[in-house]
Amino acid sequence: MKQRGTVLILLVVLGAAPAAAQLFRSFSADPRNILEGNWQSCRESDGQYAERVYDHVVNGVGKFEVHMGPRREFAIFKGIQDAHRDHNSPENLLKPFRVPMEAGRAKQRWEVPSLNLAFTVTLAGGSRTDCESWFIVLEPLEKTSH
Repeated sequence: MKQRGTVLILLVVLGAAPAAAQLFRSFSADPRNILEGNWQSCRESDGQYAERVYDHVVNGVGKFEVHMGPRREFAIFKGIQDAHRDHNSPENLLKPFRVPMEAGRAKQRWEVPSLNLAFTVTLAGGSRTDCESWFIVLEPLEKTSH
């Protein structure tokens, strides 16, 4: 199940409440981060894992979409559209888009210079076969000082 939310400017997250099979808890240790928190993708009754999409909007203009899930898949696309985008498509700015698991651990950092973004995901403790919990940080590559 794909749900869309909205990320405005830095850390304001709006949108539909998460379904039981997915959960995103926003928190921030650094106010310059665009998005920071815990994402959980769980297997739903149909056997599929949940996905969440956040739209990053600045001054009313959709800059990019961040796809979390299903499971170990992540994507960032320029612009915003309502139709679902294939994570394996060339438009996905994250390569590889599926985070590999090694010895029960998974972590990936991508840099997207065209959007001035760094995106880091780390499989969190407590993940189990029907749910995967991820710590995520989406931040500017070049942070401005305030």
